[in-house]
Amino acid sequence: MKKIVILDGYTINPGDLTWDMFRELGECRVYERTAAEEVVKRCRDAQIVLTSKAVFSKEVMEALPKLSYIGVLATGYNVVDIETARERNITVTNIPAYSTNSVAQMVFSLLFELCSHVKEHSDGVKQGRWSECRDFCYWDYPVIELAGKTMGIIGFGKIGQQTARIANALGMKVMAWSRSRKKAEEGIDFSWADSLEDLLEKSDVVSLHCPLFKETEYMINRETLKIMKSSAFLINTARGPLIRETDLADALNNGEIGGAALDVLEEEPPRKDNPLFSAKNCVITPHIAWASREARSRLIDIAFHNLKEYLAGRPVNRVDGV
Repeated sequence: MKKIVILDGYTINPGDLTWDMFRELGECRVYERTAAEEVVKRCRDAQIVLTSKAVFSKEVMEALPKLSYIGVLATGYNVVDIETARERNITVTNIPAYSTNSVAQMVFSLLFELCSHVKEHSDGVKQGRWSECRDFCYWDYPVIELAGKTMGIIGFGKIGQQTARIANALGMKVMAWSRSRKKAEEGIDFSWADSLEDLLEKSDVVSLHCPLFKETEYMINRETLKIMKSSAFLINTARGPLIRETDLADALNNGEIGGAALDVLEEEPPRKDNPLFSAKNCVITPHIAWASREARSRLIDIAFHNLKEYLAGRPVNRVDGV
C-alpha cells in the first residue's frame, strides 16, 4: 500500500472539509503544519507527498529515495526544485484554476477599499463623526470612480482574464502584459501593452497575476514604480516577492504612487517591523484571496484527482516538464 503524507493541511482544511478520500488511495497521514527541519523525518517512508508551503529542495529530495510524487497544493510550484525532481524522476503536479473566481473577487475587494475607504468611513460613523456632522454627509478620503479608468493586468492567465472581465463590467479599459501572450478567451475587451513599461505608464490600476520565477522576482521595484502614475494603485494577489517591499514603502510615503493593496508579502507570516505596515495608503490582508470554502474544496478535489490519475498511470497537471 502506498504511503501518503500531507505536510501542511491546516490552512487548506482547518476542519470544515475532509481528507478522507485520500485514504482510499493508500495509507494517509495528515499533519496540520510541518517545520522545515521536520520534512525529511515525516516523509522518509512515503512515496507520495502533498505540500502547500513545505519546501522540497535538492537536499530534501536526495534524502528521500522512496519519493516518487509531489503534489503541490497550490497553483504556484516554486516550493519544489523542479530540475532536481526531473533528474530523480519525481512527478510534480499542481492545482490549476481552483481559485480563479475567489482571487479575482479579492482584487476588487482590495481595489474598492482604496477607492472608497469603506472600513475607515464605517469606523468614523461608529465613533460619532456622522452624528456630529453639520451636513448630511462627509468624507475623509477622496471617493474614486473606476469607470473609464485603465486597469493594467500583468500575467493574463485564468485569474488575470477573470479580473479583466470584472473590470470590463465596471466600465474600465483593460491593458494586459504577459511573456507568453497566449490567446485570451472570448468575450474579454482588452489590448496588449507594447511592453511592461508601457503598461505601467498608462495604467490607473496595476494588478499582478504572474507566477514567481527568477525573471519576475522583484519586477516591481524602485525603477518600475517610478514609471507609474502618481495617482495609480498597485494590487498584488499573486506572490509577495514580485514586489520589493522597501521600494514600495518609499514610493507610497513619497507620493510616487497613489496607493497599494496587497494580499501577499515577501515573508509570510511577516515580521512586525515590515515597512509597509506604516506606509501611506496601504491595505494588507493575510493571504486570503484563495481561501473561500468553495475554492479550498475545489483544491482538495483536484489534488485527489491528480493523485488518482497518477496512480492509474496517466498523470495530469504535471509541472515537472515531462
